[in-house]
Amino acid sequence: MMEENYIETAHNIQIRQSPATVGTRILAQVIDFFIIGVYLILVSITAFFILKIENGSIAVTTLLILPFLLYHLLFEIFMNGQSIGKYTMEIRVVQLDGTRATIGSYLLRWILRPVDITLSSGGIALLTILLGGKGQRLGDLAAGTTVISLKQEAIKREDLLTKVNKEHEPKYPQVINLNDSQLTQIKKIRIEALKSHDFALINKLAEKTSTLLQVSYDTKPLEFIDQLILDYEYFAQKEYGEV
Repeated sequence: MMEENYIETAHNIQIRQSPATVGTRILAQVIDFFIIGVYLILVSITAFFILKIENGSIAVTTLLILPFLLYHLLFEIFMNGQSIGKYTMEIRVVQLDGTRATIGSYLLRWILRPVDITLSSGGIALLTILLGGKGQRLGDLAAGTTVISLKQEAIKREDLLTKVNKEHEPKYPQVINLNDSQLTQIKKIRIEALKSHDFALINKLAEKTSTLLQVSYDTKPLEFIDQLILDYEYFAQKEYGEV
């Protein structure tokens, strides 16, 4: 069973990020093989039949081999951890803490790809991914990376909307120091935590937010977050004459 990874948001709150499934990674690999195969066919037709280049040409041989050697390395470096297959399947290579992988990490994964995938037809990669639990093949273990799914459960826009009564009494005027993006992130983390009954995440959110605003609270963490959201919406709606 795959373990969930935790990554830091811009609000310094940990949220869960699920490793990509084996099936998704295999499909991404199939897409990449297909793209490379099409490329090789087109290059071969162009070189041998249109340009009439001899089979033994070093230039042609190099041109045919390079896509096999550099495809994954170059795409992952320049597409932030994604090949075309990974992009299509909405998965990405990241460090275990969720941050962007380094060039050195991509290089280590690429160096071990022949062992993981090419020579063993993917058998070693499949075995280590299933046994490790964190979605890591040998290359990932060496590089300290994993492959995560970018698909998140959609949060309806109406779930983020908050209507405040005219009788609301704001308790934390410091909340006006937040911007819309920060408040939206707070709302999303709150919704995720409540859906998964992760009250430790609520506690962390309350702690980080109170530190950010330099305020203290004497209520339960969830009540504090709810009050902040209502206060923010109150001031925002008051500004536009809605309360």
